[in-house]
Amino acid sequence: MRRVSACCFISLFSRTNQKHKDKDKDKDKLTQRSREAMENPMYNAGNNVEIAVRKANDSNHGCATNIVLNHDFSEGLHLWHPNNCDGFVVSAESAHPEGTSEKLGGNYAVVSNRKECWQGLEQDITARVSPGSTYTVSARVGVSGPLQGSTDVLATLKLENRGSGTSYLFIGRTSVSKEKWEKLEGTFSLPAMPDRVVFYFEGPSPGVDILIESVVITCSSPSECESVSQRCFDAGDENIILNPKFEDGLNNWSGRGCKIVLHDSMADGKIVPLSGKYFASATERTQNWNGIQQEITGKVQRKLAYDVTAVVRIFGNNVTNSDVRVTLWVQTPNLREQYIGVANAQATDKDWVQLQGKFLLNGSPSKVVIYVEGPPSGTDILLNSLIVKHAEKTPPSFPPVIENPAFGVNIIQNSSLSDGTNGWFPLGNCTLSVATGSPHILPPMARESLGPHEPLSGRYILVTNRTQTWMGPAQMITDKLKLFLTYQVSGWVRIGSGASGPQNVNVALGVDSQWVNGGQVEVNGDGWHEIGGSFRIEKQPSKVMVYVQGPSPGVDLMVAGVQIFPVDRQARFRYLRRQTDLNRKRDVILKFSGVDSSTLLGTVVLVKQTQNTFPLGSCVSRTNVDNEDFVDFFTKNFNWAVFGNELKWYWTEPQQGNFNYNDADEMLALCKSHNIQTRGHCIFWEVINTVQSWVQALNKNDLMTAVQNRLTGLLTRYKGKFMHYDVNNEMLHGSFYQDRLGKDIRANMFKTAHQLDPSALLFVNDYHVEDGCDTRSSPEKYIQHILDLQEQGAPVGGIGIQGHIDSPVGPIVCSALDKLGILGLPIWFTELDVSSINECVRGDDLEVMLREAFAHPAVDGIMLWGFWELFMSRNNSHLVNAEGDINEAGKRYLALRKEWLSHARGHIDDQGQFQFRGFHGTYSLEIINSSKKVSKTFVVDNGDLPLVVPIDL
Repeated sequence: MRRVSACCFISLFSRTNQKHKDKDKDKDKLTQRSREAMENPMYNAGNNVEIAVRKANDSNHGCATNIVLNHDFSEGLHLWHPNNCDGFVVSAESAHPEGTSEKLGGNYAVVSNRKECWQGLEQDITARVSPGSTYTVSARVGVSGPLQGSTDVLATLKLENRGSGTSYLFIGRTSVSKEKWEKLEGTFSLPAMPDRVVFYFEGPSPGVDILIESVVITCSSPSECESVSQRCFDAGDENIILNPKFEDGLNNWSGRGCKIVLHDSMADGKIVPLSGKYFASATERTQNWNGIQQEITGKVQRKLAYDVTAVVRIFGNNVTNSDVRVTLWVQTPNLREQYIGVANAQATDKDWVQLQGKFLLNGSPSKVVIYVEGPPSGTDILLNSLIVKHAEKTPPSFPPVIENPAFGVNIIQNSSLSDGTNGWFPLGNCTLSVATGSPHILPPMARESLGPHEPLSGRYILVTNRTQTWMGPAQMITDKLKLFLTYQVSGWVRIGSGASGPQNVNVALGVDSQWVNGGQVEVNGDGWHEIGGSFRIEKQPSKVMVYVQGPSPGVDLMVAGVQIFPVDRQARFRYLRRQTDLNRKRDVILKFSGVDSSTLLGTVVLVKQTQNTFPLGSCVSRTNVDNEDFVDFFTKNFNWAVFGNELKWYWTEPQQGNFNYNDADEMLALCKSHNIQTRGHCIFWEVINTVQSWVQALNKNDLMTAVQNRLTGLLTRYKGKFMHYDVNNEMLHGSFYQDRLGKDIRANMFKTAHQLDPSALLFVNDYHVEDGCDTRSSPEKYIQHILDLQEQGAPVGGIGIQGHIDSPVGPIVCSALDKLGILGLPIWFTELDVSSINECVRGDDLEVMLREAFAHPAVDGIMLWGFWELFMSRNNSHLVNAEGDINEAGKRYLALRKEWLSHARGHIDDQGQFQFRGFHGTYSLEIINSSKKVSKTFVVDNGDLPLVVPIDL
């Protein structure tokens, strides 16, 4: 704890575990979508994700001079982070700051809604400072709000070290009144380089806004700072877009299938540039891909990540909002075309919106064009600016500091209802009362987490007079939640009579304006049902409400034993290690022969496992093959592969009769050369929006012919080359083929596929099976779906659980595996990914899923749905950063692979034997005595009895 100013003290815990709130909608000039993009931790270096290296806009403060980026707020709050408060940027060209008499010529930042003295505005400067150099700070600051007299504004450094915690370095202060701007000056020097350096402003009393016009931090000894300067320039600081703000007219720009026009204003002066003097419009657009473009061939390097920022809006054709995208068109030397989505946002005709994204080129292109596209034909795209710069390296995440997590402690007040409905309130005009007759036992998934526990009270909440589906019992839990903790949800639910059929019941959380799913279950009117789920909050909310909802209006709802508690993952891991030893290891007896046993006694034996045979695979894409770094990591750390898109029907036959198998062929060749097995994903996909338009347009007879041709063409071409096929993807969530061709089509797809390639295991594959958050794909529904297929003669050979999961809880996942395991079919996690803005928490999530799957006897393999940043379907889910740096989640994966290899050392006993217990897989053996060293290899396969391996010397 340290003194911040005369008005308050602050603990390290409170500073490191809060997040900034949503910004004031009335004051921010940008649209809501733009504000959310700028406030999103994905775009802030202070939250440990990659951002663009940007030099200050003032030409007098280049990279080697001013180390503060966006120093005059000309790019809004980009790179600046309000610390647990609100922030926005105001143009000073048309307004005076409140309480000041000075008119400014540029922008200034306002930090508002400050509840503590230490709250202010911060920027991560880790990559731009070095130890031993002296830095000078100069800033223009002001204040506004409820203030009598003057107050101090401070400049401070926050120094974070994973090993020794966080410390603070005072830089300087100035006394400020509401009447004018003041200069804040100071110096600092770092004797050693911490893991992270954050510069920030703080100081005034709560309620007083801090105003910041400009910030300059310079190195007082330029020669000392030369290496930092060089590092900044080497990172490709310059914007590679020529004429990015149209100050040179339309030079270097062109229309992509349309015309472009330069403007200083439009719509009778109602539309003016957000910054600069001009903007361009893409007009006379007849296709959604028409837009404004610039060729950047030769300006971007392969295997380097680039940040992209564009300021756009739309105009005309009575379209008030539309998706606008930044896209790369890439042509390879062999004339293959690629389209890479970079950024997208909902743009409006009311205000400018900022698009931000990132891209990386794996190969060496012959031509690269960046363009803006998206809205329907007839709608103009307006572009104010486009910036493309090399992305800065991502600082590593630190494990979140969570004091007293209270694992297993229910945060729900009056869960037993011993105090009536105290603590609960009705959401809507429904009525709550207490009745008796609910189960006294904990729901099974909670029992797995909590162990021995007090029985439930038998009391439940009866909800009557429900006139909307969302009506039910509710409780506020804002102050009881801790950021980055994973919470398990558990309870019993039941519905009253009068329902027309099964009803969906949901434990939901209202987190500010967002809905978070805490678990769902389909309930019949025949008794109590367990409801379970999980959630995690990673951004400080202002209000969190939990409520139970779902049945149709008029149907009574009964809720009992609601529990929400943080889970102890480490305790679960200890249990899973024991299960892993039981299910994935085998006793091995090495029995030596060929020489006199007396001469072997005491001989040294070294056993080393070279490969665990359990399948650990990943999704790959054709473009990844061009990146040697990607291929190196993939081939060293995975033994199975699945293709992201290249085997799907819309990829292999995008237009009828126009086939593309080249990508899949090249990827198969790579896998074969590295002895990597492959899964075929997927032959068909039942979800209608994944079916190419020419297939959707076919009549019934032609569609049946096309389906048969697809099966014959694919499975004949690749017979024996794919070990598995996902035959018809996501049948629990789509029904395109069944609706058009009848119920038998699904089973017939399996039958025909088996006839064409009997060697391949044929899988069903679906999502949200394992997490309790989707009633359409509950384990019970999945089991019935598989049984229905088998009854029709479908040779279902395996169960695919995709595994796109949030905040996983082991017992919930294990419960689903236990249920599915009764079918006796091999279970695979086929598309596993987890997501968290904190790489350490992401690593925890990944470890939960990998350990649960590896420890469970019914699971036969795990496929990750990618591992490399920018080539995954979900943000904040990668294990390797775009330019090849392994992050904390990736290190966790590698540590588990190492843990699941067995090694043993000892001596041959008097029976001529050496015994150990090891994982299934391939082993090398060395026998060393005084006269010679002998090397052998052997394999440990699955089995209940000890494996006797004869070793002939």
